Amino acid sequence: MKIPVNREELSRLLKRDEGPALEFKRSTAELREGMQTVCAFLNGSGGTVLFGVRPDGVAEGQHISDKTVREVAQAFERFEPPVNLPLERLPVESGCEIMILRVDGTLDSIPFTYEGRPYERVGNTTRKMSQERYEKLLLERTHSKRRWENQLAEEVTLKEIDREEVFRIVDISRSVGRLVGPIGRSLLDVLGRLGLRKNGQILRAAVVLFGKTFLPDYPQCELRMARFRGTDKAEFLDQRQIRGAAFKLLEEAELFCQRHFPLPAKIVPGQMRRVETPLIPPDAMREILVNALIHRDYTIAGGAVSLAIFDDRVEVWSAGSFPKGITPGMLTRNHPSVQRNPMIADVFYRTGLIERWGRGTNRVAEMCRAAGVASLPRFKKSALPLWSRSGYAWVQPLGRKLR
Repeated sequence: MKIPVNREELSRLLKRDEGPALEFKRSTAELREGMQTVCAFLNGSGGTVLFGVRPDGVAEGQHISDKTVREVAQAFERFEPPVNLPLERLPVESGCEIMILRVDGTLDSIPFTYEGRPYERVGNTTRKMSQERYEKLLLERTHSKRRWENQLAEEVTLKEIDREEVFRIVDISRSVGRLVGPIGRSLLDVLGRLGLRKNGQILRAAVVLFGKTFLPDYPQCELRMARFRGTDKAEFLDQRQIRGAAFKLLEEAELFCQRHFPLPAKIVPGQMRRVETPLIPPDAMREILVNALIHRDYTIAGGAVSLAIFDDRVEVWSAGSFPKGITPGMLTRNHPSVQRNPMIADVFYRTGLIERWGRGTNRVAEMCRAAGVASLPRFKKSALPLWSRSGYAWVQPLGRKLR
């Protein structure tokens, strides 16, 4: 717990010049600039911003009203990830107050952005962070020590892990050359080899991939599928809700697509045979479904991967926002690979279902183009149904209406 700034500490701060860890602002008329510096301190080694202090270190103070406090609180809402720093106030001789914002700079959530932009501190200057450095920090955050997937699944025992499913995936991984060397038949050892246990205990990632029991502690492991009549959600033709391990959910989604996608066929001249062509290339459909499973935000307990088939399009939703630094428009061109759940993604990689180069969405567009699909896929931020806070969606127009 931080000890509030007292007069002696304030006096020491005022004797220092502005620098890598200290910024003076004359008043909250410079609140936006001050918050940009807070963002820079969050992305660095921490620091202190003092409002009510002239650039030469003279403490004039300012009148801090309820409106001022509300404005500061509203400014904090513009940080991503969310930030909640204590607002300290210290009276000065003028009868006004100094407002103090102190940043530890030890948080695991960097990089932070303010109003959608990342900032960094260089000397006594706050500047916008370069895209290259921002992407590097994003990748480091993705592999941070504390994530939902790498926490202990304390309530899960080895009996609740599907042994047959584990060794099925191991066999697939060995067949494609992405798991080499002796494996053994000990389930605990195999989970360790896959990086899914820590100090002998099972991690949450293992439950997502191979769990047998999901109620009530893992509502995230759910797939919702629907075939709607027409182009809206007014009428269901078919719907299913399944809770299970990730590879099983993938298989169920593929079966649902096979059941509801017709296979247009044509006679090949001179060959006297029909050639059936799916409306969406199966590999492209699989790529998108895998993407939704490995990149979804599993901290959103009520979220679910959702597959909706309409007469004119297919939509796949995944709970959570796009990774920081990634925009929908980037997904069909070169972009960094930012994995939200690297442990879960690694097991999918071992089976040959994904690569590690951030090209999955590019490949989807290429496969659709090669298959002659009239309209290429779209990626967008999406307001999901009521079970989730936010999400992102893949939309693939079909080019012809289903019947």
